[in-house]
Amino acid sequence: MKHLALLAGALLLAAGAACAEPYAGYDRFEIMPPDRSGPVAASVWYPAAKATYRGLVGDNPVFQGTSAYVGAAMAEGKHPLVLLSHGSGGNMDGLGWLSSRLALKGAIVAAVNHPGSTSGDSSPRRSVRLSERAGDIRALLDHVLADPELASRIDPARIVTFGFSLGGATALNLAGAVTDGALYKPYCDRFPDAADCVFFGKGGVDFAKMPATFSGDMRDPRVTAAIAIDPGLTYAMTQQSIEAMKLPVLLVNLGGDDLWKAIDVSARGSNLAGRMPQAQYARFGPAHHFTFLALCKPEGRALLAEEKDDPVCDDPEGTDRALIHAAVADRIAAFLGL
Repeated sequence: MKHLALLAGALLLAAGAACAEPYAGYDRFEIMPPDRSGPVAASVWYPAAKATYRGLVGDNPVFQGTSAYVGAAMAEGKHPLVLLSHGSGGNMDGLGWLSSRLALKGAIVAAVNHPGSTSGDSSPRRSVRLSERAGDIRALLDHVLADPELASRIDPARIVTFGFSLGGATALNLAGAVTDGALYKPYCDRFPDAADCVFFGKGGVDFAKMPATFSGDMRDPRVTAAIAIDPGLTYAMTQQSIEAMKLPVLLVNLGGDDLWKAIDVSARGSNLAGRMPQAQYARFGPAHHFTFLALCKPEGRALLAEEKDDPVCDDPEGTDRALIHAAVADRIAAFLGL
């Protein structure tokens, strides 16, 4: 969403004493991935041991923010670690609604803003550099495991990659799925109006000559499971790599239509769920791709229309975004054993 650079990721601090509500803990930091020219913004949501003051994370004129106890002490014990990768044009705080819920159930959720693929700087040419996205998450994992306070609270047997849309591809790449540029052109030839092909085409991406950073083995052996919500680029994942994946995987679809062909992992789409025997699959509706984003404010739709931005607040008829969020969060929590 190209015009949300000044809107997304805001952290608004509430005045007065901390509320008694059961908020998750939240903090921000920076990491230095080797493939990036400078520091990358990162964050962590976690079960809080004590209340501090209430912060409002990700609040902006379009989306409702998520409350958190900023900088609170972390609850004792070992917790599963969820490594979150946002979609193209999204950002880590925009998925705070889910990160907070998982943290309240006992998970630690760490995330980054992928440069060149984040709100306000989402470039088609840079978004296809999948190895850079995977490198961001790998550096994030390195960072949290090197932090004595965080590492002491992480269960190393439960390190899970999680992603939405293009982030879903990143999550699966880190779990062993290999994307191959040679498979992407036939997909776009078959579905030229697919949203991903159109987006990348606007940036002049040559589907017959995808960059080297699109393809290859990006797996991290520390990852023990993966979750992908409406994952992108599933037609470009090699069958050999999919068959070799032995980790538990949860694949989720939110309704959808032909414009989002790449993200449909059922038999009517890429059939990734059917080709991955160990995968669990769930579908929720009525909904579509953007239903996974945060709850919109009443004026959000009009603001987006005025800016000629993506209609991310327009859900299909009959959709209750809050109910879809709750159902998806419960399914993910069950997969994580929370």
